[in-house]
Amino acid sequence: MTQPSPRNVTQMLIEWSNGDRQALDRLIPVVYEELRRQASRYLRRERPDQTLQTTDLIHEAYLRLVDQKKVLWQNRAHFFAISATLIRRILIDHARRRRRAKRGGSEVALILNEELLAPAEKSDSNLLALDEALTRLAAIDSRQSHIVELRCFSGLSIEETAAVIGVSRTTVKDDWNLAKAWLRREIGGGKAK
Repeated sequence: MTQPSPRNVTQMLIEWSNGDRQALDRLIPVVYEELRRQASRYLRRERPDQTLQTTDLIHEAYLRLVDQKKVLWQNRAHFFAISATLIRRILIDHARRRRRAKRGGSEVALILNEELLAPAEKSDSNLLALDEALTRLAAIDSRQSHIVELRCFSGLSIEETAAVIGVSRTTVKDDWNLAKAWLRREIGGGKAK
């Protein structure tokens, strides 16, 4: 099956926003496949004993996306942004539940590499620390926070992130490097790889 062009995806999203149920029916396979790729990218880097499976993450994100009643979808980039935020929220909720179940646990260093968030042994702590730091970063520089969210939670490359946000590769690289440095400092001297 040929992948729909970004323009076609944008058109389907806009038609869905305008109440066209058939557009949603055409969009579902495309949205589902994109969610599968995003979830797989993130969970491949999770620790081996991770209890959240790709299918669970996809289904939860998918259900939350199609349940969006008041979203006026603007384009494919808007979809990427919303799905990255939903995946982040699902992962954070899951990490909080696991942490509550364990009743504590020590914090560990957050490890960021050039491509994506690479969780260490206790990724629940990493994820929660990253979430809190990203919330603070968003108050200071929302674009940097958004870049980290797209790269870490959607697994987008520099090029894909630039396309989604509508800025140059250089801007994404610069903001990514600044955001990583800020996050390392904010989280308490975590090591970057």
